[in-house]
Amino acid sequence: MNKLNNVKFVNESFPKTIDILNSSPVYDAKTKEDKINLIERLLKEKDAKIIAHYYTHPDVQEVAEITGGNVSDSLEMAKFGANQSSKMLIVAGVRFMGETAKILNPEKKILMPTLEAECSLDLNCPAPDLNKFREKYPDRQLVVYANTSAEVKAMADWVVTSSIAVKLIEHLNKKNIKIIWAPDKHLGSYIKDKTNADMKLWNASCIVHEEFKASSLLKLMKENKDAAVLVHPESPKNVIELADVVGSTSQLIKACKDLPNKKMIVATDNRIFYKMQKAAPEKVLIEAPTGGKGATCISCAHCPWMAMNNLDNLIETLVQENNEIKVDEEIRKKAFISTNRMIDFAKNL
Repeated sequence: MNKLNNVKFVNESFPKTIDILNSSPVYDAKTKEDKINLIERLLKEKDAKIIAHYYTHPDVQEVAEITGGNVSDSLEMAKFGANQSSKMLIVAGVRFMGETAKILNPEKKILMPTLEAECSLDLNCPAPDLNKFREKYPDRQLVVYANTSAEVKAMADWVVTSSIAVKLIEHLNKKNIKIIWAPDKHLGSYIKDKTNADMKLWNASCIVHEEFKASSLLKLMKENKDAAVLVHPESPKNVIELADVVGSTSQLIKACKDLPNKKMIVATDNRIFYKMQKAAPEKVLIEAPTGGKGATCISCAHCPWMAMNNLDNLIETLVQENNEIKVDEEIRKKAFISTNRMIDFAKNL
């Protein structure tokens, strides 16, 4: 279980930015407190805000909170960025999140701690391949998960996140609109079961949620009979069927706080424990079991790309203003329509 640490700011004054560039890889900030203090100063200098996802390291989430940034799911990340007057946004997450920020904020400079942080759903849904799939079903609207590239969003009629996906598909189904869903097959199957909508599903999955195993979860549930089971809908169907609550990251955090159970078995990326523990410090959080152990575990309930975000490369990005996200303007304009449609739909819920 993660424990929260109070941040104590140091009084040491840091060298000016030009000197920092010529110093050590962490720019003379050796402790966590030093790094957070330096980041706070650099954010003020650059007129920047940090937007971090729940799946990033607790240190990254912590510094985003301390400095007036945002820690949330992908929908709230998008909304926060669009409502900021800051000239620069630092997106701590994976590449599609940085692209989404640029789609919605073309006038802002969008940086990321690393451009190598990818997403298995994005990687397994290339725009040319999805376009061929779409051409088979010309009478259907294309609804894509936010975990996709700017090129895919530009093709789409709608972009959604897991927090509003069921509501959006219900809305379309009432209008008798047939749907192509991409890319997550497990989330798509869950939505299809919930709404009875006519959906053709793309075949991709999240490497983290794919690893949760129903048989191991059942065993853990027997050992913790008083625990509530919280499951993200990107998980396999037989895992979802064991859940007390199925929902997006923000919905699972709320459930952790609201449910009376003392223990929570959580089937999503374990970095969510940081915000869960803050929301419900009295709760005992238990990581749902994955398919492997040690070196045989592909994901071990944690996204390897999200793990690439840390305080050191956050500082480097702020100092050097590198790792900038750029999106072709024609693609951005098209992607803005479907992405902004998501935000407008969410406002009316």
